[in-house]
Amino acid sequence: MTGIHSSPENTNDGGESDASVIAEEDLLRANCYGLLSSLLLAPPGGALLDTLNDLNGDDSPFGAAMTALGDLARSTKAEDVEDEFTRLFYGHGAGGELHPYASFYLTGFVYDKPLALLRNDLIALGLAKSDVTSEPEDHIAFLMNVMHDLIVGAHGAPMDLGVQKAFYDKHLAPWARAFFENLETAENAMFFRPVGVIGKMLMDIENQAFSIAA
Repeated sequence: MTGIHSSPENTNDGGESDASVIAEEDLLRANCYGLLSSLLLAPPGGALLDTLNDLNGDDSPFGAAMTALGDLARSTKAEDVEDEFTRLFYGHGAGGELHPYASFYLTGFVYDKPLALLRNDLIALGLAKSDVTSEPEDHIAFLMNVMHDLIVGAHGAPMDLGVQKAFYDKHLAPWARAFFENLETAENAMFFRPVGVIGKMLMDIENQAFSIAA
């Protein structure tokens, strides 16, 4: 799905999951996680922007953010999105406006203890980062994709809600909403502003759903 993704170290069957056995609401959750992962890994190219052209939501706040993203995909050139991504996350010689890493949000440093704890949990789940990126595993795009893969069972059977909740509570709940809120209000964000809104609302939905399931 993206260049930074969970890949199996050990799987039971190595096959893709059967989407027919996954509840519709879980597929919607997984699709949202997958979309955020694709948008936040690297500057969305023309193919992804073309896919987003047809994105239209309902009249809810979440749907309005989806519609806004589709509108921006139709009206924004790929090179302008790339420049915005660079200013947000890389910067032009002085670092980007935002740092999309759990370690940075939780400790103020990158490659810190939250990353080490995450790597231990990924090993326990039989997951590992692909070799096509130098980004650490606590990058927001990687974590979004792990949640996607846990829900749909990208490397075997879908993980039950307890496993999803444990991973979310430990590695996303403490910081991801704050990141998306910062993305929504970032000085350099235009195309990525509704991405921040979508991510923030997804975290709110997940927080509520997991609290009910506890």
